[in-house]
Amino acid sequence: MKQQTTPPQQQWLQAQQAMASRHPLRLRQPLCIDEQQIGSIEADFARKLGADLLAAHGIALRLQAGQWRLEGQGGATDKLNRLAQAMRSAGLAGAWRNEQLAVCDAQGRQLATVERGAVRPLGIATRAVHLVGVCADGALWVQQRAENKANNPGMWDTLMGGMVSAADSLAEALARETWEEAGLRVAELGELRHGGEVVFARPSDEAEGQGYMVERIDWFSALVPDALRPANQDGEVQRFERLDLAEVQSWMLQGYFTPEASLVLAAYMDW
Repeated sequence: MKQQTTPPQQQWLQAQQAMASRHPLRLRQPLCIDEQQIGSIEADFARKLGADLLAAHGIALRLQAGQWRLEGQGGATDKLNRLAQAMRSAGLAGAWRNEQLAVCDAQGRQLATVERGAVRPLGIATRAVHLVGVCADGALWVQQRAENKANNPGMWDTLMGGMVSAADSLAEALARETWEEAGLRVAELGELRHGGEVVFARPSDEAEGQGYMVERIDWFSALVPDALRPANQDGEVQRFERLDLAEVQSWMLQGYFTPEASLVLAAYMDW
């Protein structure tokens, strides 16, 4: 949908885009496994973990030609998850979710999987999906995130936003997250369409501020029939609100929405 933007909206959008694309706060060096770069770590990350802790988990991090190489017995997934466990022991992992995310090379080919709590400290690229829930009169359904969420607690979000796990295709993630977060079946929605992509590359506060977020968000929009109302299923949403577009835009400019939701909503409005 095309919306004529005002100067304040344009300034807000430029600021949001700048926040979404920021260099690391400190030097990061490539992280490789089996000769393939999969992410990046800060220069002193291996020192903070310590060689003894890594050895206790059957792995090592070795710096060669400016690249950190993860070595050890077993396949890539095994080594990465032992690294994740070592990070957890040292307090250098993000929130532990017992959820495996895909680890891909630069061409997008999946090489392994790893615990979700390890991806930001290791600078591993992730994939997410968002759904803009549209009402027949043009209003939007939005959700307020639970206060116990690890990231952006209490902030407002699109109808649904979640990670694409290693076990999911994009369509499967869309269906699963829509049910878990909003209690809606994709098949019950109308006019489902893939709207586009939003890309983030910026510092993350995970792992004592040593994380780096690299993420591609595929966003969709769909018509939520008037007979349906969102109802959270997984405890990660406080409440839902149905807002007209003017109010959504006002909340965006006031900073009520997460950075991810802000850019997804701006893309939906074609700002």
